[in-house]
Amino acid sequence: MKTFAIATLGCKVNTYESQGYEAALLERGYTEVSFKEKADIYIINTCAVTNTAASKSRQKIHQAHALNPTACIAVVGCYVQSNHDQVADIDGVSILVGSKGKSMLVDQIEAYLQGQSVCEERIDARSISAFEALKVERFEHQTRAFLKIQDGCNQFCSYCIIPYARGAERSLAEDQVIESAKQLVNNQHLEIVLTGIHTGRYGNGTCRNLLDLLKRLVAEVPKLRRIRISSIEMNEISDELIAFMKEEPRIARHLHIPLQAASNTVLQRMRRPYTVEWFMERVAYIRSQIADISISSDVITGFPQESEEEFMEGYRNIEEMQLSFLHVFPYSKRDFTDAAKMPGHLDRKTKKARGAKLAQLSKELYTSYKQRFIGQKISVLFEKEVEGMLFGHSSEYLEVYAKKEAGALHTLCDVLISELKDDVLYGVCVKEETL
Repeated sequence: MKTFAIATLGCKVNTYESQGYEAALLERGYTEVSFKEKADIYIINTCAVTNTAASKSRQKIHQAHALNPTACIAVVGCYVQSNHDQVADIDGVSILVGSKGKSMLVDQIEAYLQGQSVCEERIDARSISAFEALKVERFEHQTRAFLKIQDGCNQFCSYCIIPYARGAERSLAEDQVIESAKQLVNNQHLEIVLTGIHTGRYGNGTCRNLLDLLKRLVAEVPKLRRIRISSIEMNEISDELIAFMKEEPRIARHLHIPLQAASNTVLQRMRRPYTVEWFMERVAYIRSQIADISISSDVITGFPQESEEEFMEGYRNIEEMQLSFLHVFPYSKRDFTDAAKMPGHLDRKTKKARGAKLAQLSKELYTSYKQRFIGQKISVLFEKEVEGMLFGHSSEYLEVYAKKEAGALHTLCDVLISELKDDVLYGVCVKEETL
């Protein structure tokens, strides 16, 4: 029996796509092993959003080749699309798939194993117009499932390679989303995370919009207990969407909203479509409608020409907004982007120091946010058992532990929070709801 191993780098969209490759290989009789083991097939699902991600993608290819020099090594995803020739020159690479042809990856692998020549289709990602669906019906060993509903981006921020690597915006038809959600729920997934490259732009003229989709999911998949939006831009969060979230408890009380910079001059150079003042006003409005909602964000430090004054202005604005936590990324120069051609690139030491300062702020903000839940009841989905305790995430995406006898795995439970210890909330289950 032939074996396979998959390494996944990057975003939740890649996680979803890797699950599709895994499901297809298992369905055809292959056996999955750890990526640390010798396998007949290796799939490296790559990321190119930063230099670090690209470097890790290369490392995984080298690791696979070292484990089994005769293996079929299939490299797929954004790094292939953006740096095709560089990847093709790496020893051991058997198959390359960029942003198109992912649904045929397993067919290509089997053709290669049978000694057939593999047809490689190199295309401009911007020419892709159709959403390529993968069959994903379950996530093994996970209570939470991902559902990719959108791909591509048309925004072209000056620093970002994604529009070139993923192509133009496209969406999965509403009916297909509903059917996929029903299948995931039938396989005991209580929570579904809607993922995409630009999730808030769901629809893009081919169907309706994200709010309409959420309403259909709530109405037509009643056993789905929680719907989470993986990430959404602030200019795509309408008052109507917030009003629906406010009235519908099944929509998770967490919005991850990329900010990228909290200085207007930096935002202008980044080509982001808002001002800091407007972003802060929207944060305040959302909180006025949904108490205790978690609002997290992405921030890039050390963007070209970023002065100390601009950085500190952004730091103070983020501190004032009291975001729940941050994902902090030092600026990474990417080919094809306008930012790569800008003068005034900062040295690594400066970018690292500013990133560390923001990371510390994020830690302080998150601790402060979590402390407000002590003495409150929050809804937790128990995902696994850890050292005799049940562990899960709340609607606000907070990590929570509760005593094992107080609830059960793969259930939703209202947990009365008693303490914050080692950055994790602890409590007692006071109400359990099974699927």
